[in-house]
Amino acid sequence: MKVQLGVDRLLTDEAERLQGKRFGLLVNQASVTGDLQYSVDAISKRFPGGLTALFTPQHGMWGEQQANMIETSDEVDSRREIPIYSLYADVRRPSASMLEGLDCLVIDLQDVGTRVYTYIWTLSHCLEACAEAGVQVLVLDRPNPLGGQIVEGPTLESDFQSFVGRYEIPMRHGLTVAEFATWANEEYEIGADLSAILMQGWERSLGFSESGLIWVPPSPNMPRLETALLYPGMVLLEGTNLSEGRGTTRPFEVLGAPFIDAELLARELKHFEWPGLEILPTRFEPTFDKWQGQSCGGVAFYITDESALRSYKLVIAILAIVRKHWAQEFEWLPPPYEYEYEKPPIDILSGSDGLRLALENDVHPREVLDKHSGSGDDWLERAKSYLHY
Repeated sequence: MKVQLGVDRLLTDEAERLQGKRFGLLVNQASVTGDLQYSVDAISKRFPGGLTALFTPQHGMWGEQQANMIETSDEVDSRREIPIYSLYADVRRPSASMLEGLDCLVIDLQDVGTRVYTYIWTLSHCLEACAEAGVQVLVLDRPNPLGGQIVEGPTLESDFQSFVGRYEIPMRHGLTVAEFATWANEEYEIGADLSAILMQGWERSLGFSESGLIWVPPSPNMPRLETALLYPGMVLLEGTNLSEGRGTTRPFEVLGAPFIDAELLARELKHFEWPGLEILPTRFEPTFDKWQGQSCGGVAFYITDESALRSYKLVIAILAIVRKHWAQEFEWLPPPYEYEYEKPPIDILSGSDGLRLALENDVHPREVLDKHSGSGDDWLERAKSYLHY
């Protein structure tokens, strides 16, 4: 059975939620209905005269801008003659003037289930701003493309909070957008007037490929579902001088650098078991970002069983192997990274300085893997009162 999205339910059996209200809408190009209409078009048609402002997260309305502090400017929607406010510019939360005159802010964003993906943190800022302004918040729920049963990575430590982790959650957190909003609003006592329209037909065990829905890229370097499945681990490479495949047709599905011996790295990885994954040596030449125009040796990943894949553990092993064989060439990248100007990017990505320090002290790869890949076994148990499915 095809999953019915929150936006589809708003347009049908939950339409009374917005009747007669003036509302804003936080969306981007992946905010679509189940039959692939843009949410902004379907909602503005269903509630004529109600939509008075649009808001966009990182990468902008159409996913045109690349990552890491490449900002988007405010615009005007010429079709509807309403403002489009960027929440990834000089501000990352709605100002009082942006919310003025609104009864409700409607949020319809496709998350990818990983802590460092900024959309849930934009949502958290919106909860805070709307609580202060007395504006209701309505979240239209969407599937977590990683499912809702598996957790990966250690929990973020409070000293390493940033725009890629404002609250203490694991890297792969297992929540839908509505569940995250409910959890954050209660656990952090935000006090927003929050409600949600839940999906029908989605279960925690359901992979996105089983949902009957079409994958629409939520950001420029998230083109495929496979990208999202590998992202919880591969995103750690943004804190290093290893290419995570940006500037290729397979971002987050390949990794490498000019100094990497592809065959050696692939052989070393075969000393471990990687359920749900095949690994091949490869070479690639990024057209932009790290190592632009240079041939990189590395490995490529091919998913055979998405339910068995554990990408965070995979990349921890890769970092340990690279430090073992190419310690002189390998580097941690310096800040700034996503508006953090002091801490190393790898620390705010991994959630503490533990992983970096272990690797710098040449701890054996298996010991690094055991200690720092994290399990988060108790996370969903702690969050269970906020689970909607």
